[in-house]
Amino acid sequence: MGNSKLWSNINLGDVAKVVSGFAFKSSDFLSNGIPVIKIKNIRIGTVDLSEIDYVDPSFLSLDKKYHVQGGDILISLTGSHLTQPNSVVGRVAIHSSRLGHCLLNQRAGKIIINRSDLIDQLFLFYSLCTNEKRQNIALMALGAANQANISPSQVESVNILLPPLPIQRKIAAILSTYDDLIENNTRRIKILEEMARALYREWFVNFRFPGHEQVKMVDSELGLIPEGWEVGKIDDIYRTSSGGTPSRNNPDFYGGSNLWIKTRELNDGFIFDTEEKITDLGLQKSSAKLFPSDTVIMAMYGATIGKLGILTSPASTNQACCAILTNNSSFSSYYAFLYLLENREKIFSLGMGAAQQNISQQVIKALEILKPSNEVMINFNNLVEPLFKTIKILQHKNINLRRTRDLLLPKLISGEIDVENLDIKTGEIAA
Repeated sequence: MGNSKLWSNINLGDVAKVVSGFAFKSSDFLSNGIPVIKIKNIRIGTVDLSEIDYVDPSFLSLDKKYHVQGGDILISLTGSHLTQPNSVVGRVAIHSSRLGHCLLNQRAGKIIINRSDLIDQLFLFYSLCTNEKRQNIALMALGAANQANISPSQVESVNILLPPLPIQRKIAAILSTYDDLIENNTRRIKILEEMARALYREWFVNFRFPGHEQVKMVDSELGLIPEGWEVGKIDDIYRTSSGGTPSRNNPDFYGGSNLWIKTRELNDGFIFDTEEKITDLGLQKSSAKLFPSDTVIMAMYGATIGKLGILTSPASTNQACCAILTNNSSFSSYYAFLYLLENREKIFSLGMGAAQQNISQQVIKALEILKPSNEVMINFNNLVEPLFKTIKILQHKNINLRRTRDLLLPKLISGEIDVENLDIKTGEIAA
């Protein structure tokens, strides 16, 4: 640490106030209007508006404390205990300006700084992101496993180690550089994903592939399709399989080197690593199998039904996953991935479980899929493969950036790494 005498311990409440969002009624929510951030939208570090509810613009008259704009720090005041890290109570996120103006729902909290002369907003955000602080907040929570609650006053009691403002800004500048790079890569990934999906729709939904003007349309089970194409089943052109779970009663089955995927790890992208790994013995003594790189994995059960992943290295899965393996050089894993992504709603509607949505491997095998000509498929693969390769590179870069940032975070926030004499401009890192 630099001049440690200049660092002080304070409570969050000394420099900020924590407020809970507005108690909207369920009848207030609409399909469009002003977005409302709920606790489900507060992820670890970021705000996710992919599943969002809206209210009428008349609610913009609410007190400004219920408004969320770029740079605001949000915290989930309800969630799970520490055993479920992705939904844990006390998740802290910073709202990006690109997400626009939102309103805040009850149990989603906002941290409002009232002593900007003492604390930098970004520094406070990163202070609350350390594992130590996240655990401290979660351990304060009261309630059942999935309904743990913390109060604004409990959050305000959290201790913060506070260096002088210029050092805070340097620390925030270093860490935010990593987050800016991650966000930029994430935007590029989203654009590439949209390009791949648009290409699939243009060729295989709208039938506007190169040379389509010269191809006659003929009747099929799926309606009019280009002459020379066929309608087949997934089982005709891909192999499918499912996984298994080694017995939890045998510790020798876990902690090995074989990746083992659970459905909640599927997020419509490439899979580089898994929360748990199993041993060779665990593979041998269970129905788990090792699937090769480029295998498409799809969730068959529960809340994640239809979610997808593509393997970047050999991996196994639990029994709630279906593996779709290439069987024909013309039909790539990317064609299967885009087909399943495009038809997710249809697949979801086939879920038969009353208490829990689920589909079987047999249902997946029987899904009807277009079998275009080999020439069309070769041309499609040549266009779509570079898009997915770039997505994979960017996703891997983000993993490395997050890993480096997470290693630096506690060392910078604690003062273990001294930044006092580093030449870093406020708001940006020196080149």
